[in-house]
Amino acid sequence: MDLTSELPFWTVRNGLLRIYPPLESDIRCDALIIGGGVSGALLAHRLVKHGVDSVLIDRRDIGHGSTSASTALLQYEIDTPLYKLRQQVGSQAAERAYFLGIEVIQALQNLAGKDCGFALRPSLQIATRLSDVAGLKKEYEARHKLKFPVTMLDRRELRSCGIEGAAALRSSIAGEVDPYRFTHRLLRLACSRGLRIFDRTTALRYAHSRNQVSVITDRGPKIACRAVFFATGYETKDILPKKIVKLRSTYALVSEPKAHLDWWKDRSLIWGTGDPYIYMRTTSDNRIMVGGEDDGVLNPTRRDNQIARKTVRLVRSFHALFPDTRIETAFAWAGVFGSTKDGLAFIGRHPSFPRAYFALGFGGNGITFSEIAARILTDLFLGRENRDEKIFRFDR
Repeated sequence: MDLTSELPFWTVRNGLLRIYPPLESDIRCDALIIGGGVSGALLAHRLVKHGVDSVLIDRRDIGHGSTSASTALLQYEIDTPLYKLRQQVGSQAAERAYFLGIEVIQALQNLAGKDCGFALRPSLQIATRLSDVAGLKKEYEARHKLKFPVTMLDRRELRSCGIEGAAALRSSIAGEVDPYRFTHRLLRLACSRGLRIFDRTTALRYAHSRNQVSVITDRGPKIACRAVFFATGYETKDILPKKIVKLRSTYALVSEPKAHLDWWKDRSLIWGTGDPYIYMRTTSDNRIMVGGEDDGVLNPTRRDNQIARKTVRLVRSFHALFPDTRIETAFAWAGVFGSTKDGLAFIGRHPSFPRAYFALGFGGNGITFSEIAARILTDLFLGRENRDEKIFRFDR
């Protein structure tokens, strides 16, 4: 699957941070991780930290799949509002999923260190239409009762921040990161603990026995392991027997650097209430990133031909929210985006795949879901109970 257009910002900005060899001979390990994006990196980092002999492979260069196109807004909020998620999965599971998001953002800060553009930010979910305000108020009440750090802002308060909107829900806990540098940092740390990485190596199929799995690669060599971990994101839909994710294309741009961002109060992450919603953030070098305009065009050529038109609309959406500020586009790109019916990830075992585990962080919370997956799957592999497994199971 062609997951991104040719020039996602993070790979252009950072270049090829590290080169790994392709697989050239048969090897053995305890855990084979398929997928070299941020999901696979978080999983590998946690597994080797717990002493698991691990190998990671990817059919591309490391970090060049969906991770390279991610706008990397780190939020505890799930695409499905809490008050609606309760109706879908029950109050206990819904509330735990939201609390987990807060835990994970704090953990990601520690993992990112100082060289990955990580910053804690507040977030604003903005209602651009009056008809969306009632839903925001319901969500505020649901979270406020649980003592989440949220407040409501009205139109006047938003205007004092230079933003044009009907109302907003402000959360004080959120963050941003450079996902490409973050992925390479995690893998560099994991390699220091014994992780072996092979990129430009594709897993074609696997055969399982009672004691092990044999994975056959496109280059000929085999990998024998105790278990396979799929951190293959949207491409996993090609092997699962049942459709669990709705795929769309999403579009993003990053501006030329601004002299300063004093006018962007607290440099908050911003996302709208529409469907599809607009989302915005700043970067460590004073650029503005804007994404959205999702559609159902998955053909790579047709998708990429729309980038120029979608970019114009994204700039227009930014100017509608910040009428006193103008931005100039530096880079624009497109990528695949997927969502589930309840907005939750799929994490754990699947009955059709013995000796396999899945870390599928679909939705706008891909990175936070990936850290949750790393925790759950490491526990499952080590034979430990994890109370959060049932929230993200395939048969929920």
